[in-house]
Amino acid sequence: MAWVRVRRPPLLQSKLLCLSLLYLLTTLPLALYVSFSDPSRCLPLHLLLLRPARPSPPATPLFEYPRDYGVHKYSLPTPRALCSDPAVFSDYNTVLQEINGVGRNLSARHRAFPALRYQNGRRDSFAGNFSTEERRSFFNHTDSAVEIPCGFFKDFPLAQADRLAMESCRGVVVASAIFNDHDKIRQPKGLGSHTVKAACFFMFIDDRTHRVLASHGILEDGHVASASAVVGAWRVVTLLQQQLPYEDPAMNGVVVKHLLHRLFPNARFSVWVDAKMQLTVDPLLLVHSLLAGKGADMAVSRHPFNLHAMEEAIATARWRKWRDVDAIRAQMEAYCSHGLQPWSPSKLPYPSDVPDTAIIIRRHGSASDLFSCLLFNELEAFNPRDQLAFAYVRDQMSPRVSINMFEVEVLEHISVEYRHNLKRDNGGGGGGAKQGIARMASSRDIAGSSCEGYLMKMWGEPSE
Repeated sequence: MAWVRVRRPPLLQSKLLCLSLLYLLTTLPLALYVSFSDPSRCLPLHLLLLRPARPSPPATPLFEYPRDYGVHKYSLPTPRALCSDPAVFSDYNTVLQEINGVGRNLSARHRAFPALRYQNGRRDSFAGNFSTEERRSFFNHTDSAVEIPCGFFKDFPLAQADRLAMESCRGVVVASAIFNDHDKIRQPKGLGSHTVKAACFFMFIDDRTHRVLASHGILEDGHVASASAVVGAWRVVTLLQQQLPYEDPAMNGVVVKHLLHRLFPNARFSVWVDAKMQLTVDPLLLVHSLLAGKGADMAVSRHPFNLHAMEEAIATARWRKWRDVDAIRAQMEAYCSHGLQPWSPSKLPYPSDVPDTAIIIRRHGSASDLFSCLLFNELEAFNPRDQLAFAYVRDQMSPRVSINMFEVEVLEHISVEYRHNLKRDNGGGGGGAKQGIARMASSRDIAGSSCEGYLMKMWGEPSE
């Protein structure tokens, strides 16, 4: 009996080829659908009618980076699909005219409050090293003659030319900072044709970051205290590390982040941008839409996950964003004992107790300036994690500060987030050079803790 051997066609003998054909047939229709579909099909009708044209970007890039600098590496994906604009911006030319004339168009509400007066002199730390009770004594600011502690009890190492340039900014200032070569200089996108001249762009760096930039040919090598350089839109200000007020680079960054109203005393608005972020919308539009248009003193995104300050404290310890867990516990215990409460609808119009402070838009006035000063004092007292002290200062200060805490989708729409520079050492996790080995928080019994009532309310448990 003869056997007949039947062979498969050669085309079907390769499993890899079969899988490739199946993948192609599956994804090709989807690719064609995405390519030829209307990108505005998800937009509501009112947004389609009101959405204005964006400012035309400059014809040439603001700066050509060397290939080895890797400025576009390590961008983070957006976890939420954005098929529509979550923010509506006004016409660019109209915004430009209003921002240029902002000195003449200040509302009566913001003229009614006199400018803050600041304490001067010398103390043993940059922020004065005040006790808890001393810091709290300035929360109720009803007497304009009272001087507020707001840093600068020690020198901040600015060259005279930089100081004069900063004092000359009278409209909008956009600021960022890179210390310890933690990030890369990235150029803002979507700028209008007149924005670079209408606004001031300042990037603060330390000498270590300067040396890395010089090694790539972005800055000139040599004495870092020489005249500031311009890299695209940014005027780069180099600060000598040995003259900075703190050993911890994060705390030096906090000085620039939260005391812009003191560094730029004549600016009307400021836009702070963490160096890990890249703006994709013109900052003048952000000031007009998210701040001035809302009548707010500040605009900041709410946190995408955490609602309560205690949730952020737990996450900070869990993910080692700050290594000294006992210090975080002591900080939250102090806040609970002085009235910090979990978020509830009674706190409205504040929709959350935890912001994402990667981008902060401020109207320089007494309310936002007072908030920034009080917050900075807390950061020096405990740690530079500004999300932990945010609600504590906001809820207890007087006069109240108006904050537009916009949706996280807006933050994802106006910026792109990148990872920090990858380090070969094991020094990540925050906390400065003096911190010891990281320790995880223990599941200690909360009975007797000053935060027991806070936690019971946060968990929805009845408390006796």
